[in-house]
Amino acid sequence: MLRHEFRPGRLVCGAAFVLAGVIYAGDAGGLWETPWFAVVPVVVTGLCLAAVTGLVTRAVRRRRAGRPDAPAETGAGTGTAGTGTAER
Repeated sequence: MLRHEFRPGRLVCGAAFVLAGVIYAGDAGGLWETPWFAVVPVVVTGLCLAAVTGLVTRAVRRRRAGRPDAPAETGAGTGTAGTGTAER
């Protein structure tokens, strides 16, 4: 069972920032020369891809949630405790 909901947009964003870190680490280690502005397109492209991935994921989950045969998601705070429906 998953402990939290999988978010592919965050995975793409994290991968872009890891790539930016690797580029700067290679420059700092002397493996190659990286101009300061070279990471800007990597980060911007990664953020744009993460946004598109997040929007697609949201659309798929909304569409899937509207189907009657979709599995019910269990989340915190979805119970009916404390709704005042006690028997009298």
